[in-house]
Amino acid sequence: MNNNELLRQIPSIEQLLLELQQDRRFAELHHEVWVALLRHATRQVRQQLLSNGGVEGYEENAGGSLVRRIIDQAFAGQLDLVRPSLRKVVNATGVVLHTNLGRAPLSERARAEVCAVMEGYSTLEYEVSEGRRGERYAHVAQRIEELTGAESAIVVNNNAAAVLLTLAGLARGREVIVSRGELVEIGGSFRIPDVIRQSGAILVEVGTTNKTHLADYEAAITLDTAAILKVHTSNFAVVGFTSQPAEEQLCKLARDKGLISINDVGSGTLLPVALAGHREPTVQDCITAGFDLVTFSGDKLLGAGQAGIIAGKKQYIDRLKREPLLRAVRIDKLSLAALEGTLIDYATGRAEELIPGWSMLTMTEAELSSKAEKLITALASLEAAGWKLKKAPTRSLAGGGSLPGVELLGCGVEVTPAGMSVVRLEKSLREAAVPIISLIRDDALIFDLRCLRPGDDQIICTELLRLAGGSDE
Repeated sequence: MNNNELLRQIPSIEQLLLELQQDRRFAELHHEVWVALLRHATRQVRQQLLSNGGVEGYEENAGGSLVRRIIDQAFAGQLDLVRPSLRKVVNATGVVLHTNLGRAPLSERARAEVCAVMEGYSTLEYEVSEGRRGERYAHVAQRIEELTGAESAIVVNNNAAAVLLTLAGLARGREVIVSRGELVEIGGSFRIPDVIRQSGAILVEVGTTNKTHLADYEAAITLDTAAILKVHTSNFAVVGFTSQPAEEQLCKLARDKGLISINDVGSGTLLPVALAGHREPTVQDCITAGFDLVTFSGDKLLGAGQAGIIAGKKQYIDRLKREPLLRAVRIDKLSLAALEGTLIDYATGRAEELIPGWSMLTMTEAELSSKAEKLITALASLEAAGWKLKKAPTRSLAGGGSLPGVELLGCGVEVTPAGMSVVRLEKSLREAAVPIISLIRDDALIFDLRCLRPGDDQIICTELLRLAGGSDE
């Protein structure tokens, strides 16, 4: 049978729909969606038949084979249609606040708060006690104030927006002084100078990359100066011959000169962090030092969903609430629910054990070694199939622009497959129903276990055993 004869065997859409109706999966989509999927599948089969070798496999019972093939491709299209692109992954990279993988995983309480708000209506902007319109920021403002010692607080959708809103609302058209050593670039190529420019403020650079003195700031102050901005170098470290004025000195200078002092601490932590000799400044430290406003992220060291938090003097927060830009960058209800749930975890005094990111950062080598042994035991059958498994030392990162240069020593599992390349294994795991993101090192696959969530080890076992059962090159 030649191609033209086969093409005439392609059934009509009506015939395909009659065949499809016998399948229980047919009810999952609307009739018109199935029509579109069948048309697309029919075009694909027609193109395959017209290409070289397209006849193969259709000679016998051509009509039935074509119907089955078209319907199978339509169902494959249905799976692609209903499978979300944004979905859970297993993070076996060891990077705790992995920006590409969604940064901080939420605590149980934060997840529950999000689910509760998702189910229906909420008190987003409703004051129950007064029976009137309320303010969405009120749900978290008091908690932030109590945890940080700030007079007032407001939240927006991320920290870049927090800095943008602060400068637009308080320094538009006026000068903002920043040390050259703090003109950082954050993720996605967004740079502090660009944020300042977009706010309408005028950037004034002082000092050098490695050294900026208090006198540099003082010499740059003019009648047009509105604020001094300090930016925490969250994602890199300047070491060696370096110098920056003490925060208390910077705040006093701003206060004496009638300027607003702003500290963008980036990741922003409410708990003391001292890992591998590195200490991260807390938001409370910055408030105590005397900064008028402190901006920081919600989805990094804090451990909540994406948010930008501005905490500080009430007179400035009140001005920001009147800034028109606020509506464009305001936080949505689900992120707000996640933030409130996380702040409640802090209020209990048990944040380090309740918030996943903190338990991951502080996990010991002994704990990780025990996890590695359990995973190797669960994968024992792979060794009988010629695969090699062993414990391997790991060096994890905090990620998310936090704790620059700090390596968290740990333990993982090294896997060398049999019957397939490491590259192919990594790709197959990455393309699984629940993608498993791992590392390749020295021609072996490394599963860093620091960031595994409950049940992730079982997902890894299931996928590896499945691939080993059908592995061939």
